[in-house]
Amino acid sequence: MNKNFLWNLDWFLIIPVVILVLLSLVTLFSLNVNFFYGQVTFFFVSLFIFLVFSQTNYKILKIYSKSIYIFSIIALFLVLIWGIESRGAVRWVEILGFRLQFSEVLKPFASLKNLSIKNFLNTFLLLSPVALLIFFQPDLGNAVIYFLITLLTLMYLGFPVRYFIFLFLPIVLTTPFLWNFLHDYQKQRILTFINPALDPLGTSYNAVQSIIAIGSGMLMGKGIGQGTQSSLRFLPERQTDFIFATISEQLGFVGVIIILVCFSILIYRILQIVGSADDSFSRIFSVVVCFTFLVQIFANIGMNLGLLPIVGVTLPFVSYGGSSLVSNFIFLGLLNTISNYSKGNKVLEIG
Repeated sequence: MNKNFLWNLDWFLIIPVVILVLLSLVTLFSLNVNFFYGQVTFFFVSLFIFLVFSQTNYKILKIYSKSIYIFSIIALFLVLIWGIESRGAVRWVEILGFRLQFSEVLKPFASLKNLSIKNFLNTFLLLSPVALLIFFQPDLGNAVIYFLITLLTLMYLGFPVRYFIFLFLPIVLTTPFLWNFLHDYQKQRILTFINPALDPLGTSYNAVQSIIAIGSGMLMGKGIGQGTQSSLRFLPERQTDFIFATISEQLGFVGVIIILVCFSILIYRILQIVGSADDSFSRIFSVVVCFTFLVQIFANIGMNLGLLPIVGVTLPFVSYGGSSLVSNFIFLGLLNTISNYSKGNKVLEIG
């Protein structure tokens, strides 16, 4: 690490993320001290990985993109064979005592490169094996996220509307048949989203408890560790999928504002990096990162509020989980290198 190391860090990326992580750690400590210690460990690991990636050349992703893609397919296939079953989904592998979810860790390498109109369908064809392998784990949430990120990125790049109509028309027509490929619990989630009163003590229980927790927090919240829904475990997955509801109950609307402000600063800074990017690869990669965070934030908060079906999507930097934290800090490290490269080119141009 060079003597200008601290100067080369993009603090507008780091500061809001650190605030989110600290808020998460305080919340996890109030729920279970084991959650806290586990997340602290992965936080320091993620920081180290961030520092490593922030000092590397982001173009390495472009150079080794084919190898990374092949590794992604092989890794996800191996998860189906040797993965650890958790809540009916085989999506985990044990590495040195830590559980890493490959569908999370591989997100930093799922970027798009040098797209043209003729590559529109090729992009979805390349994405299909990854998305299908994740879907069969089964992990519908991450499969949908990959698809949405690709779709939004192609829209950003300016592909004609007729291309999207051509893509979606067969999907719309085959929707009744696709329903049969969903697992029973996935069907129930969709049905209870349409009608939450269908089974309030069963499949609708998660959504109902989340809404109760958020509403009970009101303006200032009940206090750290004082939330009844989260502390008494009425709220399921209180440390992962529904940590937004947990924080809302404990810190109220004030806690929600802190989360939204931090995410807003982070997204704004990423958009600035997109605007200052000097080449198409770094610009597209930054756009992919931006949409990755936005989709996850929107999906997680939306399902916590009962506005979207529950699909098991975590809240970046806030939800408990080491693989997600590592993945997101890799993103930040690569964004930091893109930011430095853009600043360096501008200095050279001025000189």
